[in-house]
Amino acid sequence: MPGPDEAAVAAVRRRDAELTKPAGALGRLEQIAEWVAAWSASPKPRVDRPLVAIFATAHGVTKQGVSAFPDSVNRQMLENFAAGGAAVNQLCVANDIGLKVFDLAIDVPTPDITVEDAMDEPGCAATIAFGMEAIVGADLLCLGEMGIGNTTIAAAVHYGLYGGAATDWVGPGTGVDADGVRRKAEVVERAVARAGGPGGDPLEILRRVGGREIAAITGAILAARLQRVPVLLDGYVVTAAAAVLHALDPSALDHCLAAHRSAEPAHGRVLDRIGKRPLLDLGMRLGEASGAALACGIVRNALAVHNGMATFEQASVSRKG
Repeated sequence: MPGPDEAAVAAVRRRDAELTKPAGALGRLEQIAEWVAAWSASPKPRVDRPLVAIFATAHGVTKQGVSAFPDSVNRQMLENFAAGGAAVNQLCVANDIGLKVFDLAIDVPTPDITVEDAMDEPGCAATIAFGMEAIVGADLLCLGEMGIGNTTIAAAVHYGLYGGAATDWVGPGTGVDADGVRRKAEVVERAVARAGGPGGDPLEILRRVGGREIAAITGAILAARLQRVPVLLDGYVVTAAAAVLHALDPSALDHCLAAHRSAEPAHGRVLDRIGKRPLLDLGMRLGEASGAALACGIVRNALAVHNGMATFEQASVSRKG
């Protein structure tokens, strides 16, 4: 995979040193400008075509009573996205972000992962490939998902990758009560045990206990790296895809930033595992790339400051000393 463009980073640092501010005064905004330069290979980094990509599917594991909402919400939410009525629609309008929603056979749930594998090998590979083709034309990719039951699926992926106890990776998701959380943990434990237990091959964990949206997001992250497109990761489900790639190669996520820390309890634990410090922590747990869309505004602000500020010479401002 391509690495960072060090010449572009050096150019950004040279300009930053000339801007009318103390060195380091803008903190992570300066780091964000360097990050965009590194992964877009541009010494004058810009984000003109950001894209929110939402991958939506359905999960047979909902038969186990792991969600507070019925499966019918999947189709209803796709229609809501199309009508412009979802939260992410408003965030995309407010931040001038493109939006694409990908229907991954939402009317055909994957099998119940406590009983059989979520995908066969050709199906998993094809879904990863589909995700790789979804980002054409973007210069910043904001990844999101939608699918009733998918926090259970994400918890199964994380438990499969990292082990510990199933309860370490399970939370309330869309709002299940304490009994629901216990039920989710039992389901996750059974599913991963059926698939051979924690600690197996990351791609097999994805195939056996994951979901189509996680497979597609895995492909999108990989394609973004190959096409030099920086990535903003959304919440707990998106980080399941990121965690699969990180388990295969710890450098695979160097072109990604964590947009936010969600309210799902285990999300912070996953971010620690993959070495990502979130840009935002607003107690959100919506999914659908809502945190990534907000973080896109921060990235654009960082670039506006870097590109638009005057230098000491331009502003006739004296340097210290």
